[in-house]
Amino acid sequence: MRRLLLICVLAALTSGAALAEAPHPFSVHDMLAMDRLGDPQISPDGKSVVFTLRSTDLEANRGLTDLWIMDVDGANVRRLTADPAGDWNPRYAPCGHVLFLSTRSGSSQVWYIDPAGGEAQQLTELPLDVSNLEVAPQLESIVFTMDVYPGMSVAETVDRDEELAAAKTTGMIYDELMFRHWDHWEDGKRSHIFRRGIFDLEADPIDMTPGLDADTPTHPWGGSEEYAVSADGSVLLFTAKVLPGSEPAWSTDYDLYSVPTDGSGAWTCLTEDNQAWDTTPTFSPKGDALAWMAMARAGFEADRFAIKVSGWPNGATRTLDLIYDGLKLSPRGLLWSADAKTLYCTADYLGQNAVFAIGVDDGRVKMLVRDGNNGSLQLAGKKLLYMKNHLRSPNEIYSVGLDGKGEKRLTHINDEKLAATLMGEPDQFSFQGWNGEKVYAYVVKPYDWTPEAAASGKTWPVAFLVHGGPQGSFGNDFHYRWNPQAYVGAGFTTVAVDFHGSTGYGQEFTDAISGHWGDRPLEDLEKGLDAALVRYGWMDGKRVVAAGASYGGYMINWMHGQPFGKRFKAFVCHDGNLDERMAYYDTEELWFPEWEHGGRPWDQDAGYQTHNPADYVQNWHVPTLVVHGGLDYRVVDTQGLSTFTALRRMGVPARLLYYPDENHWVLQPNNSIQWHNEVMDWLTRWSE
Repeated sequence: MRRLLLICVLAALTSGAALAEAPHPFSVHDMLAMDRLGDPQISPDGKSVVFTLRSTDLEANRGLTDLWIMDVDGANVRRLTADPAGDWNPRYAPCGHVLFLSTRSGSSQVWYIDPAGGEAQQLTELPLDVSNLEVAPQLESIVFTMDVYPGMSVAETVDRDEELAAAKTTGMIYDELMFRHWDHWEDGKRSHIFRRGIFDLEADPIDMTPGLDADTPTHPWGGSEEYAVSADGSVLLFTAKVLPGSEPAWSTDYDLYSVPTDGSGAWTCLTEDNQAWDTTPTFSPKGDALAWMAMARAGFEADRFAIKVSGWPNGATRTLDLIYDGLKLSPRGLLWSADAKTLYCTADYLGQNAVFAIGVDDGRVKMLVRDGNNGSLQLAGKKLLYMKNHLRSPNEIYSVGLDGKGEKRLTHINDEKLAATLMGEPDQFSFQGWNGEKVYAYVVKPYDWTPEAAASGKTWPVAFLVHGGPQGSFGNDFHYRWNPQAYVGAGFTTVAVDFHGSTGYGQEFTDAISGHWGDRPLEDLEKGLDAALVRYGWMDGKRVVAAGASYGGYMINWMHGQPFGKRFKAFVCHDGNLDERMAYYDTEELWFPEWEHGGRPWDQDAGYQTHNPADYVQNWHVPTLVVHGGLDYRVVDTQGLSTFTALRRMGVPARLLYYPDENHWVLQPNNSIQWHNEVMDWLTRWSE
């Protein structure tokens, strides 16, 4: 009897343990628990790879980043640094030491560590924060950026900051645009590029761009990929927008400049003839050739990049176009092969971000890796090293042969965490959209979907996701703000249409949205939803909700006033415009609405009036959650407040979720949890 009782007790305990460990539906908590891998760098001897790994500390309400290292074949993965302050931006010194940025000393400074063992040591003790670290072995120097006042030294900048801090007045005075950008007010400082001997601890850094009244790298998205030092160390090339007065607010004329590395100034514009965007100068291994990316149409931020190649320093310039399968694609992340005969890059392609090789001499294009969201290319002997994420996994490091064969996954950082979750299976389909043209969309099936359940008549509600940009994509990638798996975990299936205007389907497809914000994409969205409901019979067409941010938020407001809006049970509008006329006067980057709507509103009012959600508020009736960030200067918060005001004045059920300390995105971990809880609760409530 005792033996039988013992067997029963053990069986119950085993069953309970198994039950406790059963996978659960994916949620925001799982998303935040993922370790975020980034910035892989290969050692000078080609044997090791150092990379960053970011974890989320909910108690501190921030991310914690450390350095990890492994063999180039993926073996011997181990932590290299562990400090509460955070370590990032690793770069190898010629001696094999790893240099990196850290706030261990209270500000962002350069540190170094021997990968073979030992403690990290501080390398710079500058009075200003250091960013965008690179190593220039030809100069035996580190290269980095600091924010200084144009015409002032580092010491003079510090003195000026102290004077301003001591002032009893708080008024800020501006004479020109752009007086604020993205999520901060301009303070008169500019990002300049400095250099200093790697281990020359006593030397003062040399400002290689003295007097430059422009940011390099460019704000807010530019990094060290926007500058390069020539092979002989004499010249620095950098990207900047050097324009007078308020012109930077409506111009996309970013140019390449050269300047002596000795700090003597006198920069020279290398791309003056092109009034559009030029960026990412990249020298060939021997330094006798230069490649960069250039747009052709001034004022259009979503134009297609072409690759420009010239002999250095005075060779003729040639153009390499990334055209694959008849589609004109836009490359990014240029990387030279060791023999300088090939340029590697990535580009959006049919819902993926694929890896391509382009012949420098003949322009021949070959796809090396198709599926997933691939990036951060590094040359590792006869292989490429890169990061890949997709709809079912965050970033991991992969390798592939230079011929595109033998793709291999090298890291398995999040395998155990992913195995503990239930995720939906993605499926891409296409349909005939506007003008009868092929349009692609992704469905992510419910986590509990099975053929048997679908055949039994079980149905699931639909979350219809609308991407921003509008020149963007909801493709095969793992998103930390708009992840379809979070909606799947809440009980939905998702549908995301890459409507006309999306990237990765050829530049003509992308161009189709300009001047047509409310008609062509709307037609694609309507037809895409219909196609999904027909193709996937287990979707409940009577329980469809929709959510979008940025342009997606605009589209939510636009759909709401159109007959298509009657299809939906609930909306989520995140940082979306209500009034396109007023949005022009609110925003900071004027080139964007001027291109998209055909000019300035006082010259071309029809472009702002034709598809303006504010003119259709009288038709609103769908319960809507409105979300906006107070630091969003691209889509200013008054647009969200106005949307909420219109909803409640119309008597429509609505809720406002306002973040005074977030920008266009919700980035703080605990705010992200709140955002997801509010969004999922709202959509679930109205779809039941």
